[in-house]
Amino acid sequence: MIELCDVTKVFNAGQPNEFTAVRGVSLTVNGQGCTALTGPSGSGKTTLLSLIGCMARPTSGRIVIEGDVISSLPERFLTEIRRRTFGFIFQQFNLIRGLSARENVMLPAYPTGAPLRHVRAEADRLLERLGLAAKAEVKVEWLSGGETQRVAIARALINNPTVIVADEPTAHLDTALSLDFMEIMRGLRGEGRTLIIASHDPLVYRSDVVNRVVGMRDGRVTEEEAGPR
Repeated sequence: MIELCDVTKVFNAGQPNEFTAVRGVSLTVNGQGCTALTGPSGSGKTTLLSLIGCMARPTSGRIVIEGDVISSLPERFLTEIRRRTFGFIFQQFNLIRGLSARENVMLPAYPTGAPLRHVRAEADRLLERLGLAAKAEVKVEWLSGGETQRVAIARALINNPTVIVADEPTAHLDTALSLDFMEIMRGLRGEGRTLIIASHDPLVYRSDVVNRVVGMRDGRVTEEEAGPR
């Protein structure tokens, strides 16, 4: 379970360009479900995801993961929590050009110290699961948009995280590929993983994979409702 208690995030505090991206948000994300964060661009969805995923620190308020307050921990501890708990799927995918699909998938596992042969085998298993076994050695810049996203999903899964965090994952996909993405998310939810997806795409937040929709505007939670299922 992830709890946010009156969390605020201010950028450039005290400067002329000071900006409050998240304002006093309190939110509980229970495990083994799918929460969709919705709202217009600039509503604070991405910043809230970065706070939940320990990629940024709140300016004020507390973040609690599985009973542990993590918002004031030193960076070295946050790094380990990110690696152990979260898998990230970014809007731009953030794959490294010049590296193969397999090499991109393996990257987050290198700091864990796991034997290279085990990491490679797990990367290949994930690529096969996502229908990319034949593309394992292909450089990512040669892949299609759908293939690129599936590599990003495999990379997010390489350390077997309990929580998947996705930021506008269908922004650059057509309808068919967006529906394919949600089917992959259905499978991950069925495995007992927790999914948190920021999206203003109705194909995402109206999907029956989602069991909770949290609306945001101007950095605040404006409404919460049960999803289709």
